[in-house]
Amino acid sequence: MSLIAVAVTGRGLCEPDEPVIRADDDAVLRGRAAFETLRVYAGRPFRLGAHLDRLETSASYIGLSTVPRAEIESLAALVLPHASGYDAVLRLVWTGGTTDGHATGLALLSPIPSWIDEARSRGVHGVSLLGVRATAPWLLPGVKSTSYAVNIAAEAEAKRRGADEAIFVDADGIVLEGTVTNVWWRRHRTLFTPSLDLGILAGVTRAALLELAPALGYSVEEGAYSIGALLGAEEAFTSSSVREVLPWVELDGRKVERGPAADELQDALRELAART
Repeated sequence: MSLIAVAVTGRGLCEPDEPVIRADDDAVLRGRAAFETLRVYAGRPFRLGAHLDRLETSASYIGLSTVPRAEIESLAALVLPHASGYDAVLRLVWTGGTTDGHATGLALLSPIPSWIDEARSRGVHGVSLLGVRATAPWLLPGVKSTSYAVNIAAEAEAKRRGADEAIFVDADGIVLEGTVTNVWWRRHRTLFTPSLDLGILAGVTRAALLELAPALGYSVEEGAYSIGALLGAEEAFTSSSVREVLPWVELDGRKVERGPAADELQDALRELAART
């Protein structure tokens, strides 16, 4: 990930290639840190408050020190002018801290990955992989932690199988979520998406689509659904803050028809971002 700008607690703006994390920080030693990634539209972050809320919740679940919310917001304000007038990715991080209790906050600004719009245009090939339903507290349900090795390994396996991305399905065949996305599908005028009760991430973009769907004439059902229900859908897509809405054209080697909902929700999401 190339960096446009970096800001660090206690230091302010730093050069993108400047070292900013101590070697004994738990973020380095054990991947113990919380983070948020959000899209910046024309220099303005989309639903920054909701992402900060989730950062605080993740940090609490992991057992990190209290997130200095005002300071993290100030870091974001330092890097955002470097994206004035165009779209970018804003990542906020709060680390587990060093052996003497020193935690670090980061705001990282980077370009939107160039492949996303191309993937939206052609449609995405997906593959389902075995995942774990995070229902017990020690499995950190709904937490965004930097311990992302499993997600990265799943993405690598998807690409090894010739797919673009992976979704997790538990041992009972229940659809959970993508490696960095929430999962959706449509039958007639009803949209289906896995329930947060399954321990999946409460995506900020997921919440936005739940708000937008009724005005587009869609009802939404949340629950525990089998992979068979997804494979039998009229269309399917994923949502995330940076990737927005990405339609699938294939899942587990089976063709998935493109439909209207993904494009309509993508357009509505962009319109929402433009006026907020």
